[in-house]
Amino acid sequence: MQNITQEAELMMRQRRFVTLPLLTPSSMLACLLTASLLPSAAQADDVADRLAETLSVNGQSMPVEAVTETPMDGVYHVRLENGESFYSNADGSHFLVGDLYENAPDGLVNLTEQEQNQERADALAAVPESELVIFRGADEPKATVTVFTDPTCPYCARLHDTIPELNERGIAVHYMAFPRAGMGSQAATMLQQVWCSDNRSEAMTQAKEGETISSAADCDNPVAGQYDLGKALGVQGTPAIILPNGQLVPGFVPPERLFAMLGLDDE
Repeated sequence: MQNITQEAELMMRQRRFVTLPLLTPSSMLACLLTASLLPSAAQADDVADRLAETLSVNGQSMPVEAVTETPMDGVYHVRLENGESFYSNADGSHFLVGDLYENAPDGLVNLTEQEQNQERADALAAVPESELVIFRGADEPKATVTVFTDPTCPYCARLHDTIPELNERGIAVHYMAFPRAGMGSQAATMLQQVWCSDNRSEAMTQAKEGETISSAADCDNPVAGQYDLGKALGVQGTPAIILPNGQLVPGFVPPERLFAMLGLDDE
């Protein structure tokens, strides 16, 4: 009986020994490095969350939309709900306003602009086509630009006159509403009429040409939401063209220059 017990204990010890992983020097180093990196990443997330909750000026809480870590140690990018952004240290005692650049081997890279462009591209990608006024050619477009527009804006009308040429050369135009004088303006009413029309593209052309739109402005429409989105994305006037990569181009752009910006000038 004693022999059986001893054999069982020996087998248990062998099983426990076999299940232990064999740690080589390199695997031990990898485990140590992983363990050392995890707290720093978690700490950065904690700082960002704390800044988002406690950031204030003159005792007034700031309307923070997001706080993200930057490549610079201890510096965080703060984006406000109105679209403005700046940089802060970890405790919110010092601010920097401006663009952050990386001194890369190939030259300076504007990291702030890159982040803003990506935010615009992501925001516009989330807008369904059913909420847009779309002008495109018969063929599959080579590129699509989003244009925040106001029917009372002369340069918007000038840009609209170039749409046939843009469509013919493969550029689709997605219109979004941006009444420059706000939602209580005549432009806002006209834009709501456009979005409430059975044929939005036709109504948009009528609005650009100063014609009366027969539709009422009493339907459920996205004009107010698009106006707020435009402000959040940095739109300050019209027309405001946003390229596929999210770059914001303010004002009227001649077709040839727009083709070049999109890399289509040689086609």
